[in-house]
Amino acid sequence: MADSVQKLAVREKLGYACGDIATNFFFQSMILYQTRFYTDTVGLSAVAVGSMFLVLRLADAIFDPVIGALSDRTQSRWGKFRPWILGTALPFGLIFWLVYVSPDFGPQAKLVYAYLTYSLVMILYSANNTPYSALMGVMTPDVSERNNVARYRFVGALIGQFLIQALPLPLVAKLGGGNPARGWALTMGIFGALIVLLNLITFATTRERVQPDPRQKSDLRSDLRNVFTCGPWIVMFVLTLLIFTMLVIRGSSSNYFFAYYLDQQQIRDFLSGFGLAGTAGPVTGWRTVLDSLGLLVNPDGSNASAVGLSLFFVIGSLVQIVGILFSKPLADRFGNKAVFIAGMFATMVATFLVFFVDPTQIRLMFALSILWAIGWGPTVPLLWVMIADVADYSEWKTSRRATGFMFAGILFALKAGLSLGGALSAWVIDAFGYVPNAVQTERALLGIRLGASVYPAIAMALGLVCLVCYPIGKKLNVQIQEQLAERRRKFATA
Repeated sequence: MADSVQKLAVREKLGYACGDIATNFFFQSMILYQTRFYTDTVGLSAVAVGSMFLVLRLADAIFDPVIGALSDRTQSRWGKFRPWILGTALPFGLIFWLVYVSPDFGPQAKLVYAYLTYSLVMILYSANNTPYSALMGVMTPDVSERNNVARYRFVGALIGQFLIQALPLPLVAKLGGGNPARGWALTMGIFGALIVLLNLITFATTRERVQPDPRQKSDLRSDLRNVFTCGPWIVMFVLTLLIFTMLVIRGSSSNYFFAYYLDQQQIRDFLSGFGLAGTAGPVTGWRTVLDSLGLLVNPDGSNASAVGLSLFFVIGSLVQIVGILFSKPLADRFGNKAVFIAGMFATMVATFLVFFVDPTQIRLMFALSILWAIGWGPTVPLLWVMIADVADYSEWKTSRRATGFMFAGILFALKAGLSLGGALSAWVIDAFGYVPNAVQTERALLGIRLGASVYPAIAMALGLVCLVCYPIGKKLNVQIQEQLAERRRKFATA
């Protein structure tokens, strides 16, 4: 398109958002459940799990730039990026399910199976999510409308996050009937099927409109040079690495925090205020639904931490959705950078204060979750909007556009953050003496508390330093948009 202003139909925005619902089924389960699934259900050691995360996620991160370069060079009647979403839909959902199948193998064979399925799902995640993320940069050249698309996308992301945070642990207990391995396989089979369906919807409803200059030659060396000499891209790379390291450490540690540190009777008493504790009371349609999803605490309280953690994440997700809705108007008024700095500072404070929560202070824990979500919500779409802005900045500076490669490099940082965060979260609890399915020592509980609070807060503090160095403010963004629109008018006419 020649013009810098281009609005999209709501149907297309909703269709694009479906892709991030699917992505978050995988992504959030990886952040929240995989460490404990491998240690407590499969029976792998925390050191082995941490090493696997580090090796496979880093190895897979190298795959992202390859996918980015290939997708930039894809030519089809469906565009550059949409064919990748179509082609990966079925295998991605299938392998995602197989990750959570626990064959009755010996310890070494279980580790080999984990390495095999986890490496495959990470490769498919790259082949699916790199083109999906880049697609947002070519659906419209309108910077404000991109913010709108991102807002839809991340409402979708939080719907996916809401479902994957609320349902798996209670469903595993319900469907497994005392057999966690069976519960995980059945639960994640449902989510795997949804991954396939949602990706097909995204492919069918979206279109690609922003094209590079037709005179631009395919040159991987130039793409590499443009990326690695782009100051804003380097800032976003480091920021993304820190953010996803923080998210994995916090998410994984929160799982252990609820299961081992917080007082289980206090959790149950707190949940009773929401009508979630026990099966006493009149039988209603709503209680029947909650019970079928495993969201009622058993009479013996055995699943109190699972239901409590689900509610903890659900409340945070709902508040984040409100924050995402305010993200665009806030960014339009103050600029992406200013909103991101303010939100990340509030998130850092809320995360750090978790360290001082007493095991009986369940209400305080939930209050900090709300504060965390208030700060984090508006920043969720801005990370990806700012990366699209960096692709514009690079084209403005060099007259070359490599959207897929730009996003692929950032996804490399994302995967590296997942790798580092996954390894650190497992190694920390092991270093402090964690023993699966047992009463923890004071030292082990200290490691869990540090992982849920201080360590991720440090990563966010470093992220704030990166944001201060990010050069694309509101004024420069408008200037870039206008000048690129003029260039596109010229080559569209030619």
